[in-house]
Amino acid sequence: MKTFVVGDIHGRCAQLYNLLEMLPRDSSQDTLVFLGDLIDRGFDAPGCVDYVIKLQRENPDRTICLRGNHEQMMMDFIEGVGDMWLTPVTGGERTFEQYTNRALTARTDAELDEARLSLVSSVPVEHLEFFRRTPFYYEDDYALYVHAGLDHGKHPSESRPLSLLWSRDVEFYKNYRGKPCVFGHTPTAFLPLRGRLGRHGIYLYNSVIGIDTGYNHFSPLTCLSLPDFTLYQTFADGREETHHITSFIPDTLKAMQKRAGIGS
Repeated sequence: MKTFVVGDIHGRCAQLYNLLEMLPRDSSQDTLVFLGDLIDRGFDAPGCVDYVIKLQRENPDRTICLRGNHEQMMMDFIEGVGDMWLTPVTGGERTFEQYTNRALTARTDAELDEARLSLVSSVPVEHLEFFRRTPFYYEDDYALYVHAGLDHGKHPSESRPLSLLWSRDVEFYKNYRGKPCVFGHTPTAFLPLRGRLGRHGIYLYNSVIGIDTGYNHFSPLTCLSLPDFTLYQTFADGREETHHITSFIPDTLKAMQKRAGIGS
């Protein structure tokens, strides 16, 4: 049995379709985990949500989608508890336009309220229900899976949702040595250099595995298979790459492979 973990998608449907086509996945045994941030920035956030919902419907026990901070921001906007989702840096405006088929105008409180009502009436109920039931973490025999990080190295069940969704903790990246933890949220280009060298864009250091390989026209969408450390990547230009990572694997992660019956 394998676990295939997909990093932050951000509306890149074509890359997502291609990526999942690449995977040698046995849907009766293998688990597919999405680390969240299906939406914002890309060309088709609603299509990505539709696709993941379809995958979950077809195989609910083997398809897990975590909540990302972008889904949380969208829900906060819908529920009227925060407007951060519509700041330009988040890319939420693109998702708003994709759901509502209208340009966003939000210069006044009245326009914000009108935009909120327009979004609520446009997002399918199935999507809203999906966002609301997304968990903050997942765990299997191989690893912990979270969107962003842990609360001072604690188990996710003891970590605050704020940390699981938003954390950017250098101590976690450099010094965490607990059960292997796979995370997204922070593009690996911004993580410490030592964990990035020779790893085809992902981050491996002590017990942490970062697989958000960025969002721009040159960034791959990444899936990592555990416990074998095979990396699958698709690019906006249609390229596909597969890498079997055998070097620079920290001893703590080699121990996980050994427990799974692979490696020396």
